[in-house]
Amino acid sequence: MASGLQFTLFELLFKLFLILAIVERGSEGVTSTFTRSKWQSFDIPLDNKAFEIPKGYNAPQQVHITQGDYDGKAVIISWVTPDKPGPSRVQYGTSEKKYDFIADGTVTNYTFYNYKSGYIHHCLVDGLEYETKYYYKIGEGDSSREFWFQTPPMIGPDSPFTFGIIGDLGQTYNSLSTLDHYMQSGGQTVLFLGDLSYADRYQFNDVGIRWDSWGRFIERSAAYQPWIWSAGNHEIEYMPDVGEVMPFKSYLHRFSTPHLASRSNNPLWYAIRRASAHIIVLSSYSPHVKYTPQWLWLRDELKKVDRKKTPWLIILMHVPIYNSNQAHFMEGESMRAVFEHWFVHHRVDFIFAGHVHAYERSYRISNIRYNVSSGNRYPVPDRSAPVYITVGDGGNQEGLAGRFRDPQPEYSAFREASYGHSTLELKNRTHAFLNWHRNEDGEEVHADSVTFLNRHWASNLRRRRLEKNQHKARGEINF
Repeated sequence: MASGLQFTLFELLFKLFLILAIVERGSEGVTSTFTRSKWQSFDIPLDNKAFEIPKGYNAPQQVHITQGDYDGKAVIISWVTPDKPGPSRVQYGTSEKKYDFIADGTVTNYTFYNYKSGYIHHCLVDGLEYETKYYYKIGEGDSSREFWFQTPPMIGPDSPFTFGIIGDLGQTYNSLSTLDHYMQSGGQTVLFLGDLSYADRYQFNDVGIRWDSWGRFIERSAAYQPWIWSAGNHEIEYMPDVGEVMPFKSYLHRFSTPHLASRSNNPLWYAIRRASAHIIVLSSYSPHVKYTPQWLWLRDELKKVDRKKTPWLIILMHVPIYNSNQAHFMEGESMRAVFEHWFVHHRVDFIFAGHVHAYERSYRISNIRYNVSSGNRYPVPDRSAPVYITVGDGGNQEGLAGRFRDPQPEYSAFREASYGHSTLELKNRTHAFLNWHRNEDGEEVHADSVTFLNRHWASNLRRRRLEKNQHKARGEINF
């Protein structure tokens, strides 16, 4: 009997040990052991169907749209005509092939070394209605082309919306897999984290040619839903050996942003509101120390955030502030030192970055108490801090960043070096779902999935429930 009791006690102690071990490990980060198949990371040949040139003389190509105002009631439609300018005109309406409205835009072009671009059109279409499908037509005669887009729901705390998050895409077969998978995800707008075409890895005229191919490559998605742009290091294209010294020359000519709507003086940083989200785009490669234009603008923009209308605050940048990969480790430290205390003070929900060719998600941590002479030198848990998410795994020709620092830092929750994309589903004012989808999974499989509670509204709801229960206990509730 005694031996049986001892054995039962041993079983209980052993099970308790296992439970405690599991609970303790539950707070530790995960480094995925998934081994991806070895697809070669080289650019798709220019004669591939992925870069197909539309038929017809001077037919519009490289069609893409982005949000055109602060609140989602306008789009900027952009396209290129290769042979002559043609009209910078968009015909549009709410019925297919019935265009009741017209908007006129602008046309420009540029040279890069001996390459001369086609004619680049940007047209603002504004005064749109929320939650409405619009059809639009660009071009002339038999060469004209038709597309459509859906406007977002009205700005409001319970307006549901799904964002796709893509970074460092390039134009390889892995890039094509990422884009195909994203288009099956149900995403309604892409938040793009910089490093678009990787055309700067080419020389001379091929730089411009690879910008053209990338524009045709993304058209399958970007002509039908807004892509919200941010710039990365591969957009700088500083090439003094061929006489090109204007940073972001190709990018700024080809991709328009609604920066003026948020009172920014530079298209590289700006803000929009869409559904229940307030989205701020920052430029990692523009001055951001105290009193610079970007610093002054961000200080003022953060004051405009109204959690009663847009409970979710999202920031996009290219260089991650927290990153446990050997690649680009601590490159975001200058921006962290300047902006992190603002991010914590304003309780930013998510900060998305690219640059590192892998996926990583952090816990809510901050390092705002550290300075060069005193304070805690390491990031610590902070309920007011953002979650930092790196999605630099779009598929470009440089390949994956597979060398993570070991041991995994305490601030890192999940990390994996595979190609893929993320989606962020904002369900209402209290709940959001983040999913990371690796390319080698089926469309319904997510390699990392997390549910987030909105700290502003969830805490307010808990407080109101507590107050309601207290009033009810005192007989003060009116039904």
